[in-house]
Amino acid sequence: MFVYLIRHGQDDDQIRGGWSKSPLTPKGREEVHQLGRKFKELQIDHLYTSDLPRALETTAIFKTYQPEMPITDDPRLREMNNGLLEGMPNATAEKLYPNLYFRTLDWTEKYPEGESPELFYHRIIDTWEVLTKNSDGNICLVTHGGVINIILHHINKKAYSNKKTAYPIPTASLTKIDLRSGSHETFFCDSDH
Repeated sequence: MFVYLIRHGQDDDQIRGGWSKSPLTPKGREEVHQLGRKFKELQIDHLYTSDLPRALETTAIFKTYQPEMPITDDPRLREMNNGLLEGMPNATAEKLYPNLYFRTLDWTEKYPEGESPELFYHRIIDTWEVLTKNSDGNICLVTHGGVINIILHHINKKAYSNKKTAYPIPTASLTKIDLRSGSHETFFCDSDH
């Protein structure tokens, strides 16, 4: 069984992401269409997508390449809940919450009205276990960089920390995981990655 992890296309980098409702940028839509050529070749039995707009828009584009593919929106695949910073312009966030970033949070420290790195990590690992144990075919997860980073730490049996990113995940990238061997490889769109 294979699992394909896809990070959504580029979105607005002038705001704090997390649970923001930001759509894809024109470049993001172009990236996803470029990756769509690779996506079209994949044998996928079911696709699960984060229900945030940038992931849903990415999924809608992929649906044009595999129209018969069954899709389930799954809020458990969302990026980390950054609470009050959701969608806030970076300059405003820096004024209201100076130096508050994912990497500066303590493990159990929550964003204001959001999640802690610990809660985020366990949400993703629990979701991964449910989705991979209950599937008998190839699945695809359209999600976010932070989510994919946690999954790659988990399958590689590496200690996870929010203080550094061991697996940088570019937008519109596809990571193929062989669940039997644990091996994985990542593909990128034809853009400037």
